[in-house]
Formats: sequence, structure tokens, C-alpha cells
Amino acid sequence: MRSPTFLGGVFRSYRCRQTIAAWVTAFCLVTGCSAADPQSQSPRARKPDRAVKLVFIHHSCGENWLADDNGGLGRALADSGYFVSDTNYGWGPEGIGDRTDITDWPEWFVGRRSRHYLAALYREAGQHCSYTRTAADPGGENEIVMFKSCFPNSNLEGRPGDPPARGEGLTVANTKAIYVALLKYFLSRPDKLFVVVTAPPVQDRTWAANARAFNKWLVRDWLTGYAGKNVAVFDFYNVLTSPRNHHRCRDGKIEYICDQGGDTLHYPSDGDDHPSAAGNRKATAEFVSLLNYHYDQWAAARPRTSAAHGSGAAAPPTKGEKSLPAKGEKSPPPENDPEPAKPAIVAAAGDLLDDFESDPKAWQAFLDSATDTRLTFRRDTTRPHAGKASLRIDYDLAPESWALCSLVFDRPRDWSRFRGLSLYLHTDTTNPSVAIVGYGGKTQDELLNFEYRLAEGHEAGNGWRRLDIPWAQLKLPEWQGDRNAKYNPGSAMGVAIAIHSSAGNRLTGTLWIDDVRLLADK
Repeated sequence: MRSPTFLGGVFRSYRCRQTIAAWVTAFCLVTGCSAADPQSQSPRARKPDRAVKLVFIHHSCGENWLADDNGGLGRALADSGYFVSDTNYGWGPEGIGDRTDITDWPEWFVGRRSRHYLAALYREAGQHCSYTRTAADPGGENEIVMFKSCFPNSNLEGRPGDPPARGEGLTVANTKAIYVALLKYFLSRPDKLFVVVTAPPVQDRTWAANARAFNKWLVRDWLTGYAGKNVAVFDFYNVLTSPRNHHRCRDGKIEYICDQGGDTLHYPSDGDDHPSAAGNRKATAEFVSLLNYHYDQWAAARPRTSAAHGSGAAAPPTKGEKSLPAKGEKSPPPENDPEPAKPAIVAAAGDLLDDFESDPKAWQAFLDSATDTRLTFRRDTTRPHAGKASLRIDYDLAPESWALCSLVFDRPRDWSRFRGLSLYLHTDTTNPSVAIVGYGGKTQDELLNFEYRLAEGHEAGNGWRRLDIPWAQLKLPEWQGDRNAKYNPGSAMGVAIAIHSSAGNRLTGTLWIDDVRLLADK
């Protein structure tokens, strides 16, 4: 990540420091590595002043690195204020945790099922290997995502200088192109800090020069021109190639030394390519300082926006989103209402949620940001169910994608004296995949999407259809958690219309809704 220039103070020996900086820059041009990047400075690499949730995607090397009796990373992160969770073999929807090669990262972050994987990842709070936690779960989603491939990913074919180009398998060109493709999604989520941990080295020299060149490219070139401040790289590979190679933060500066040894694993485990405990402990000391640095930079620039959709993979809402302080952060200035620690539940004012007789200013569109899916909505006076208008929703979904038109509250409402939702629906196609969503939870940052899916193939063009949905028919989908969880109308956060497309074909059409109400008890 390209960090801001350090602006702290007037240096006592300014001319001397200018000379040193010029020498360092010249050294970088010759070696391709730097003792300290003079443009990557910070007043200090502060550890967080609150508990920050972090999730680490890994396999066996990461498991060893986290373990108290090996690398000790889990305990070290806990001591620095991070609440660590992780994924391992067998984790997640469709066993996505089994797939952590570089060539698998598109499936996680930009693939057709990425919404489901990321929603589960952002909410993951469990341990899938052994390491010490020193604090209770602070709640909310994971804010930091670390991801690492295992050592076979250092066997990259091709040539060291190959430019990014999509292809097949583990090649220098293909892996560069994969990481470039991830940046579009990362840019859409400035509320998350993504940390790439490079694959550890191997002892075999066959492709060692390629691994070195690729990892230097990740550190020095990958983020050139990237507009966000929410992506960082830790060169785990480099740290493990020599006791004198480093990637860390020292005295407020990033130190990246990568020419003081070979390009193979210096810390093997009894001949195995898994890094030894000594190598992992070295990496722990360097990584924690670097993470604190990047967290400090990201936190300073982080937007105070809410991922109100709770869908994991969506970009920030297109309109109407309210800005709330993240959990544990200081409240905004007095003119903005701070989010209470325990949001007060507001009683329902009546049974009507919206009849669209006025502009739908409180509604928002949430889209699958990994595709070119589009959804727009407007008040339509040409096709009301009753009164003068309805809400028209036009959608154009990429294959295997989704979009929502949502009404999200700023705090929970108590609907417990009602027995369900009711609305009128009119569609222009015979086979849209539509779900009615009842949002649960306590804040916009922790929404639960309880869904009632309409049977596909219902008739279109025959006028308005009334839908009455008892609370018991709202189900939590698999991608979000326990399907047996029950919707709690005493803590309602809103409603939505969700549209899903199947694989292979775009889904384009229009639907209308009107008279969205709560069902009164009979």
C-alpha cells in the first residue's frame, strides 16, 4: 500500500537527512530493494486503541504461524488489540476454505459465489486451529482480512519479468493478473483492510528467482496507482529467506530489505518446506509492527459508512445510507447523532411501512459490486395498486448475481404486536427469482437477512398479487448463518426486495411493489 508522506515536525539535521534519503533512493534503483522507503513514514505505528476484529485465511503454514508453541502470531496479535479468527480446511460455504491457492482468490473475492463466501468470512468469529485469545468477541464484522497461500505457490513458472496476463495455473503472468483483478473489489470496500501475506519460500531453487520477482512486484508495483488506502502486503516469503532480510516497521518507517540472502527457504522444518518455529517467530515480530502501521494509516482514512446491506460482497449503498461510527470509535461531532452502544428499540408507529404516495427517499439499492449488475427504482404514477403511485424497480443482473431494493432503519423497531409482512407485487416476467427480506439485528452494521423466496414461475401480467408473509416463513439463508434461526420481530431493521439470477443468463425486467404493511393479529 502506498502510504502518505510523513509530515511530522522539523528535522534538526534536515540537510543530512536529505543526503541519506537520496543515497537510499539510488540504492533502491540498483538493488530493487530498500533499506527504508523514505516516502513510507508515519509518526508511529500505533496499535489499535480498541478491539479490532481480524480474520486470517490459511492452511497448515498459517496454523503453525498462529500457534502459541510455534510462531505465536495469534497471541502477539491479541496482545496488540486484535481479536483474531481464522479459516482452515473444510471451512465455509461449499468448503471454500479448502481452496487457498493464488488461483483460488478470484473465487473468494470476485467470483459468482463470492457474496456467500465473503458474508460468511466477514461474520466468522471462530477458531479453526489453536492459539490464545485474550479478550471476548467485541461483536460486529471482521474489519481486517488476511489471506495467504501455502508454499507450493512459490513454484511459479514463466520468467521473472513477465507482465500481468491471464492464463492458466501458477505462472508469474497469471498470478500478477489475478492480483490486479482483485483490486476492483477491494476498492469497493474501503471499510475493510485487506492484507496479502505472500506464500512462504521452498528449498528447491528451480523457480526461486520467479518467486522473488513476483513478491517484490506485489510489494513495490502492484498498488501503484491504486486509489484506496485499504490494501497492504506483508512479504512473508522475503522474511523467511534470510535472517538479514526484513519487512517491518521501524521508527515509523517501512523497512524492506530483500537482497541479504538467497531466494529459498532459510528456516525449514527438518527438511520440510513448512517454515520452522524460528522463522515463524521472526515473521511474527516483523508482521505485527507492519500491521499496526497499515492499520493506523487505514483507520485515519477509513470512511465512516455502514455496510447496511449485510451482504458481504456489495459495494457501499448507492443512496440514502446513513453514516454511523464503527463500534468502539469516538462519536462524530455533536451535530451528528452518535450510535448508542445499545440502540433503543422504537415502537412501530402503525402498520403502514410505505404506500409510495410520496418520493421513496428512504429506500436504497444494494448491488453485487463484482459484476455489472444494475438496479434502479422510482415512484411510478402509471401503475398503482391503490392510491396514486407504486414503486417501480428496474433490474439488469449479470449471470448468477443479485440486487436489492431496501428500506433500512437507523435503529431497531418493535414489530412484535404484528404477525408478519404484507405487500402487493406485480411483475412483467413469468420467472423472476424474487425474495422478500425482513432485516433483523440491532444496527446497520450487523444486519441479518431473513428471506421469504417466492416460487419461481408465478404468473406475470395478471395484475397485482398480494403477499402475506408470517414471521415464521422468514428464513436465514445458508450463506449468512444458521438456517434454523428465527426472525425476531421485536428487533426489526427493515425490509427489502431481493432479486437473484441463475448461472448462464442475464436477468432483466421490471417489477412493482405497493402498500408495504405489517400484518395485524387477527
